[in-house]
Amino acid sequence: MRNITIREATTADIPTINRLATAIWGPTYRPILSEEQIDYMFEMIYTLPALQQQMQEGQTFLLLLDDNEYVGFASYSLKDELEKVYKLNKIYLLPTRQGTGLGKLLLEAVEAKVSKLGAGFLDLNVNRFNKAKTFYERCGYQVHLQEDIPIGPYWMNDYVMRKQLA
Repeated sequence: MRNITIREATTADIPTINRLATAIWGPTYRPILSEEQIDYMFEMIYTLPALQQQMQEGQTFLLLLDDNEYVGFASYSLKDELEKVYKLNKIYLLPTRQGTGLGKLLLEAVEAKVSKLGAGFLDLNVNRFNKAKTFYERCGYQVHLQEDIPIGPYWMNDYVMRKQLA
């Protein structure tokens, strides 16, 4: 029997999140982004100082352990207090663990956490060419809108997907 644990990360876990991101980021985005854009965005989002800043700015990170091995992480934050919308900022699993049901468990854990905080909706961004879009659709998310986000000299061409929680 597998021992699956999902726990809230602290600043002491930032090196673990960085290690996971290092193993996940390239294989996830290489099919849809240039190597230069992947490197640039990784530096903007997953360096130790960048992760610490995200935590300080209100992102809550969750770590997923499978038999005491860190295999994935997620983060969420409040997006719109008045409309009761939270945002799933990140959700990633090691490539060898994708397709095993762990991503759904991690996503459900985020949904449960934000629901307890009073969320009516959970939004997420997914690149319009990312195959993860079908995973989110299977989990009840629908395209809410499209947006193009400048990140330095690059663009993220995303769908904003939304799920009603309450």
